[in-house]
Amino acid sequence: MLETLRKAFKIKDIRSRIFYTFLMLIVIRLGSQLPLPGVKGDLITEWFASQGADGLNFFNAITGGSFEQMSVFALNITPYITSSIIMQLLTIAIPKLEEMQKDGEDGRKKIAEITRYVTVALALIQSIAMSIGFGRSGYLEKFDAMQVIMMVATLTAGSAVLMWIGERITEKGVGNGISIVLTINIISRIPEDLMTLYNQFIKNAPNVGNAIIAALVILAVILVTVVFVIFLQDGERKIPVQYSKKIQGRKQVGGQSSHIPLKVNTAGVIPIIFAQSILQFPVVIAAIMGKGNGNGVGSKILHGLSQSYWCDPEQPIYSIGLVVYIILIVAFAYFYTSITFNPLEIANNMKRQGGFIPGIRPGKPTSDYLAKILNYIVFIGAVGLTIVAVIPIFFNGVFSANVSFGGTSIIIIVGVIIETLKQIESQMLVRYYKGFLND
Repeated sequence: MLETLRKAFKIKDIRSRIFYTFLMLIVIRLGSQLPLPGVKGDLITEWFASQGADGLNFFNAITGGSFEQMSVFALNITPYITSSIIMQLLTIAIPKLEEMQKDGEDGRKKIAEITRYVTVALALIQSIAMSIGFGRSGYLEKFDAMQVIMMVATLTAGSAVLMWIGERITEKGVGNGISIVLTINIISRIPEDLMTLYNQFIKNAPNVGNAIIAALVILAVILVTVVFVIFLQDGERKIPVQYSKKIQGRKQVGGQSSHIPLKVNTAGVIPIIFAQSILQFPVVIAAIMGKGNGNGVGSKILHGLSQSYWCDPEQPIYSIGLVVYIILIVAFAYFYTSITFNPLEIANNMKRQGGFIPGIRPGKPTSDYLAKILNYIVFIGAVGLTIVAVIPIFFNGVFSANVSFGGTSIIIIVGVIIETLKQIESQMLVRYYKGFLND
């Protein structure tokens, strides 16, 4: 990684792109510290701290602490992420959008434009709900129409600005801009989380020996998780493909060998985000509305949906929510893969191009073979995702290691870093070939 960056800085164009990305990240972090006018920040911080490790922790992590501080970037790019997921699902459900996606660059631009509009609409809905909920709870200096309008406009504009910055990074910087924004938000929370672990398990340890053991265990868990995620992200099954030879004029073309790369983690982090969103949505709404703190049936259900109550030896009944969480991860892994990878379409494309999998007949047998292999791979990937997602939940429940970053955050960070480095390497390779041709 360091060698790639060292070589990249020697190329003026790539160096300029890296600096541009760095400057945009500084703007993002400055905006994340800019307080929202008319909000009682101290009360918001106290309220957030009282929520413990509920679903708000992950939301706060992906906003880089902006939500906890209630800055102008409090919503961050979460509306854009939700909008992108919705558009992916609608592309499968609506034939016109599917045709638009297949319509080359123009179609993708139209879908991107629709995604922006959906993002602004979602930001409006979320900011209105947040403004009214906080206003009723007494967290605003004045709960009137002007204050609500100002807060809604600021939060929506903040989310739109971050979306614009993300797109500019993609165009003029390095890597996928939205992913970069999300990653820097998560990374910004890690020092505070590490300090929390230090104060809880090392600084307050009974003796030096226990402190050393605690430090080694923390480092080992983080290192093993990161290495496991790297293998999970890079793992793939290569399906060999052979193309038959054809005669064109007096020349014989074709006959080359290739392969279809099927990634082990075909759905990425999407299944975890889906599962968390479904389980944590009622928890977040109840927290904003000031509900769910009693001992009634509704409160117990909310506790079962909250990760902070899972894996607690004193209250094992709430771990039923963890079982539901695991089932949802596996189910969404299959669901998301099914809408993004079509074995029948790939088999038909191979048949038209004269390609075939050795030992498998073209057409439906090829489609069935790909679907069978894919089902095995998706299950392995879903199990890997589950392990990564459950590790921080287990340590939080058993040892009360309350941190905002977890398996999902590590998957996002590792995945974005790997993809960004690959993009830098590809840009370096393109410039190398350009220089070679110019010579």
